[in-house]
This record gives sequence, structure tokens and C-alpha cells, in this order.
Amino acid sequence: MTTAADTFADFVDHLAGALDDHEAPAEEVAGRFHFSRFHFDRMISQVAGEPPQAFRRRVLLERAAYRLVTTSAPILDVAVEAGYGSHEAFTRAFSRAYGATPAAWRRRPGHLQIEAPSGVHFHPPGGLRLPARDEVTSMDLLTRMVEHHVWLTGEMVRVAARLDDEQLDRPIELDVDDDRQTVRSLLSRLVGQMGMWNAAMATRDYDWSVEDRESLASLRERLAEEGPTFLGHVRDVVDQRRLDDTFVDALCEPAEVFTYGGMVAHVLTFAAHRRTLVALALASHGVEDLGWGDPMQWVAQPV
Repeated sequence: MTTAADTFADFVDHLAGALDDHEAPAEEVAGRFHFSRFHFDRMISQVAGEPPQAFRRRVLLERAAYRLVTTSAPILDVAVEAGYGSHEAFTRAFSRAYGATPAAWRRRPGHLQIEAPSGVHFHPPGGLRLPARDEVTSMDLLTRMVEHHVWLTGEMVRVAARLDDEQLDRPIELDVDDDRQTVRSLLSRLVGQMGMWNAAMATRDYDWSVEDRESLASLRERLAEEGPTFLGHVRDVVDQRRLDDTFVDALCEPAEVFTYGGMVAHVLTFAAHRRTLVALALASHGVEDLGWGDPMQWVAQPV
């Protein structure tokens, strides 16, 4: 790395721990890195594509946007935390960056990250992310999912010690959701799960009523649209190495912030259970073409 790149990385590390230090003069910040303000501003601008003050203001606005959708704090409190002395000044700056007032954006949130040449953004819940340092790859995600599997299995064995022998040996009859499940409802939820996340990533509503005793014709039609769309999202974030990027799920009450990698892991985990139930139910009706739906042979096939 060059001196400028090293200094920029150190500046990002410093800023992550000093976001609430609104009083430090620009000259003092530059002095901490043993540069004059002129040389420091020029160096950071060269690497980041924006001067340090603008860089900091952008990150604070991204954090403010995160606070707006994940807390019920008054907008004035969010404004003060972001370093603005008035509601009006914060509203002007926020509207320029996000194309909507803070109040409107809170009701209908969009993408948290403001476009920036450096690719460094506020990373919930309270840090900054240098893409080159903290990149999550598809292999990392796969490893993390296996780690989660091993951990969760161990936790299940641990808490199973609370059961007596009769409870341990009792046949299991459970449904994955609140209501009794059928082949129809499980298939509708499998398609709907992809549709729901497609809607969340596009910041639009999802029509849950479509899953009420949905016909197979409707299922085929929706899957033809939602399946490729969802797969396209996943391919894009994997190819662009954005698995650790965040997006707002406005369908939640209140709205929540997720990473793309976390969303993929969530979908695969819960879909696997629903798929297994469908495969076993089909087999119980004499339809055994799919077996258990095991992905092992699918993954082993050449692309």
C-alpha cells in the first residue's frame, strides 16, 4: 500500500471510533496523522474521491438513515447525533443525499448507502467497512453456514439435556409455521419466500393473500418470475463481492437492516426444512421421483 492508502485506512479506523466527536477541528484531526490540514485533505481526497469532512458527513448521514429505520428516536435526536444543530439543516442535507425528507424516508426506506468512490460506508450496527479488508466471499458464506450448523447442533444437544427419556423418545409432529401445513401451503411459501425477499430488496410491498390456497397454475407462474429474479440477485452480489452489503427490509415492523449474505443463509436454512417436508409428503402419496430432495448430487454435477 502507498503512504496515502495507509493514511486513508488509518483515517477510516480513527473515524469509526470518533463518529460522535463533532467538536474536533479539521486541523486537529490532520495533526493526529502528522500532516497539515492542506496535505491531509489532499491525500484523503486522492484516495477516497472526497475530502475528509465530506467523507465524515456522508458516513454520519448513512448512520442517521440506519437509526431512522431501526429506532423510534425523534428525528431531532437523530439530527443532533449526526452533528446537525437543527432539524432544518439535517432535513436539507438528508434530502439532498436520499431524495426524501427524513420523515418520508423513515416511512418508506430505501438503500442505506450513499454512492461513494471509495466504497467505504457505515456498517451496522456501529462501524465502517473497508471493502478490501472485510469482504465476505461466497466461500466465506458457505463456511459460516457450516459453522452455524455445527454450533446449532451442539446447542440442540446441550438443551436436550432438559428433557426426560419420555420426551426425548416421543414421536415428533411439528409444523414449520403457525398453521397446519399442506403440500400446497408449503410450496406456496417456498415461492413466496423468494417473492418476499425480492420485494424487500426492491423496496415494495409483498401481497401475502396470493398464498391463500394458491393454485398450481399460479405457483408455476409466480415461480417463473420470482425464481430467476431471486437467483439473479444472488448471482449479482456474489459476482460483485457484496455479500456483506446491507439493505433495508421495509416489510418488517419495524423495518430492519440485513446483509445480503445473511438473507441468503436465512432463505436456504428455512427453505431446506420446507422442501424436506414436501418431499416426504410427496413420497407418502407414492410420488418418489425426488427422493429426499438432497442437493448433494445437484452440486456435484458440472456447471
